[in-house]
Order: sequence, then C-alpha cells, then structure tokens
Amino acid sequence: MSFGDPNNPYGPPQQPQPGQQQPGYPGYPQQQGYGYPTAPQGQPGYGYPQAPPVPQGYGYGMPQEMPGLVKTARVLLFILAGLQFLAGVVFGILAGVAGSSSDSLDTDGTRMVTGVVLLVAVLMLALGSLSVFLGVKFRSGGGGIRITTMVYASLMIVGSLLNIVRGAASTGSGVFGGIISLAFGGIILAAMISGGPWFNRPRY
Repeated sequence: MSFGDPNNPYGPPQQPQPGQQQPGYPGYPQQQGYGYPTAPQGQPGYGYPQAPPVPQGYGYGMPQEMPGLVKTARVLLFILAGLQFLAGVVFGILAGVAGSSSDSLDTDGTRMVTGVVLLVAVLMLALGSLSVFLGVKFRSGGGGIRITTMVYASLMIVGSLLNIVRGAASTGSGVFGGIISLAFGGIILAAMISGGPWFNRPRY
C-alpha cells in the first residue's frame, strides 16, 4: 500500500521513522507546540519590576513606637509635675500661716508676703498641670505640643540658670535645685529637637 509521494508538498505530513531526526531548520532546537515559546520556569515574568520592600517607619499600618529620648522627657515631665504640685501645696500652707499672722498683726508687709506666697503656690499648681498635660499629649499630640514643650523647657533652663547664679551669690541654697531643674529642662529640650519625626508623623 502506498502512503503518497514523500516529495509532494500537498500530501499528509510524513511521520519520522524511529531513530530519524525530525525535519526542521538545521542548527535550531525544535520548539514544543505552536506559537510563542513559553517562558522558562523560575524566571521573572514580563512587566514592571517588583517594588522594593517598604522600610519601617511612621505611617499607616506600621508600628509607631515613641523614641526613647521622647519617652524619657515624658517621664521627666511627670516627675516635674509631682514636684511642682508638692511645692504648690507647701506654699499654699505657708500662705495660710502667713494669712493667719496678718490677721493678728494687721500690717501691710504681712499681707504682701501672704499674697506673694499664695501667688507662688498658684503658679506651681498651674505649672504642674501644664507638665501633666504636655506629658499626656506626647502620645497623640502634634507639632503644637512639641513647640509648646520646647518653649516650656527653654524657660525652665533660663529660670534654672538664674537660680544657680542667685544661689551662688548668696547662701548657695538654690544651686542644687537649679542644677536639677537645668538637667530636666536640657533633656526635655533635646528630646523635642530630635523628636520631630514622632510629632510630625502622619495620623490616619
């Protein structure tokens, strides 16, 4: 039985015999199937390259951890608030004692001393409340809290230097308190200068 002329281009394709090379272009490997060649396995596909991993920082869906120096400044504000409240109570008691003395003595000088001591007591209580407010707002506050704390710390430093100079010129009793207050103010101010990314972080 004849299977057709092998040289007839319109005849059915001839099946290669066992051991016979499949017809094709010499020097080129035979492709499997028709169409475009498939991409090799394990290679990246076509298109835009994959985006690099997003670095950790401040943003949505990322851990937002308060910097260590800002945490330290927050703790110092709470300690400072406790000392200011204690000073306010002590000065308030002194104002009450001076008021009782002014009632018995009824002099202008005693009344003036009572007014000054009472004013200091109110000032200490107000500063203690401000310290607590700023410390609490470190968690959720923005640039306004940072600027207010910077001004507060700067005034604290100036007052501490004045106390140190005045104490050194007199009895020296205010030098120790001035040094402690100066250290507190310096740490808080340094924390606000370096903690800008924390207070300016995006909030969603």
